[in-house]
Amino acid sequence: MKLPTLAGRLERHLADWLGAWPPTGELTIVGSPHRVSPAWDGKVYPVAGVETPEGTVLSVPPDAVEATRAAGEDLATIGPALPGIIGRPDARFGRGVFRWCQRLLDDSDPEAVWLPPDDERVPPWLAVFNGDVLVHLDEHGRYGAGVGRKRHDDFGQELSVATEEHLQGRGLARRLVAQAARRVADEGAVATYLHAPKNVASARVAEAAGFPDTGWWILGVPVAS
Repeated sequence: MKLPTLAGRLERHLADWLGAWPPTGELTIVGSPHRVSPAWDGKVYPVAGVETPEGTVLSVPPDAVEATRAAGEDLATIGPALPGIIGRPDARFGRGVFRWCQRLLDDSDPEAVWLPPDDERVPPWLAVFNGDVLVHLDEHGRYGAGVGRKRHDDFGQELSVATEEHLQGRGLARRLVAQAARRVADEGAVATYLHAPKNVASARVAEAAGFPDTGWWILGVPVAS
């Protein structure tokens, strides 16, 4: 059976992860059991959404749909009300840049290897991911950079990357992200990449690795630590 295109995989991922996709209007509010169930890291994320120039899907717990719809007609009014609706009045509704891999690049790091997250060479920040991680090792086997994968579902895997300060500026992050995106595609999914709007360095890595900025935003309320 022929696998769907990267765009088709993204649509399937968002439909499952959010509870509906694409948006049916300017703002589509849906209730999803994923908002009350443990996610890839065992935590519960009660609010998730993706905003695009064509429309937005906002996903909330099923029992919060009515209150969310009653809070307003657009994100400008609903967003500030969401923390209270989900019982987190101390939290803050926010957004970040949402990118997805539209071009698989033939770029890789010859010194990178795939390792299980519990390998002793994997640093703590990478050990929390729920799939093999891609790490750059020097000639002594020491970690220098890495990419983790948040395997949300069968069709979407979110990438996170970091490079040790003494190795920054060498293109390691770009190569690792491009290489990881190909692994994700080989597994039948599409890679996504999120970052804060002011994170210029992360934006450059994503752009160079085949993840253009198309004006999409990730929406959410931070979970309690």
